[in-house]
Amino acid sequence: MTASSAGRGGSRRALVVAGAVAVVTLAVAVVTALTLPGASLRVTVRLLPLVLVVGGATAAAVAVAARVRGDRRRRADDAATQAELAGRRAEREAHGRFLARLDHELKNPVTAIRAAVTGTDDAAGPDERARARATLVSQSTRLASLVADLRKLAELGTQELEDEDVDLAQVVREAVDDVSAQAEAAGAPRPAVQVVLPTAPWPLPHVRGDVDLLYVAVYNLLANAVKFSPPGTRIEVRGTDDDGTVVVEVADAGPGIPDDEVGTVFDELARGRGARGLPGSGIGLALVRVIAERHGGEVTLRSRLGQGTSARLRVPAAGPR
Repeated sequence: MTASSAGRGGSRRALVVAGAVAVVTLAVAVVTALTLPGASLRVTVRLLPLVLVVGGATAAAVAVAARVRGDRRRRADDAATQAELAGRRAEREAHGRFLARLDHELKNPVTAIRAAVTGTDDAAGPDERARARATLVSQSTRLASLVADLRKLAELGTQELEDEDVDLAQVVREAVDDVSAQAEAAGAPRPAVQVVLPTAPWPLPHVRGDVDLLYVAVYNLLANAVKFSPPGTRIEVRGTDDDGTVVVEVADAGPGIPDDEVGTVFDELARGRGARGLPGSGIGLALVRVIAERHGGEVTLRSRLGQGTSARLRVPAAGPR
């Protein structure tokens, strides 16, 4: 601190102290005049000292207020910077997980294709060549499906969506029928799906959006619950109106998800330890997340290991029709 700044600070403090003394003295005089019989109060005010005192006090108050505002602004800027850095770190970590999963998803079919190629040479017998051809077909189909799903996910983030009135209750009914029919067509028992949608005092509100994409979101949540639920285990689909938001919840009593995997189930190509050996590319729930976000909503998940999982799709309700 320089001598001049110290001097200015001392002058301001002196003015503030003088002002405080003057105020206290005046207050004592007023009380005395009001309480003692016959006492009178004469106030003599010299303009210049008063102006100096008031001006100094005002300047000090302004300086303190400016400093407080500056401190608040710096704290807000620091918080925004830290939030931005945290967001960038999260993006880098998610990108790294995606690349690792992509490497894994591509490595397995490519390795199988390379092994199958050796079974197609002239030295191989008829049976070996047949098995090799079957492997080539199945693994190339798997790769094509993975590429198609990734392309669909990438396009979904930028494509223009339809903006129409959507009855999510009807979407839920159609998705339940289709998932059940698909299970029966594959020779599996019909899933025990219970649908609970409000009818009183009013039905589930409609939403605005792309009906085909919203169907995909509900279907994927339901199909995922069926995939991980033991046969005969009940799956519940509930619809609620939560303060201007339509919520579709899909709950199952399956094996549940470990705590360390709950936060990444909606990432691209995410496949938990319990999904190993089951069909799927890990794109389905990522599609649900992107569809929800494109409609101004979100999808959340709660799970308890050994008890089951509940996924909630939340979409803003449409205005009055």
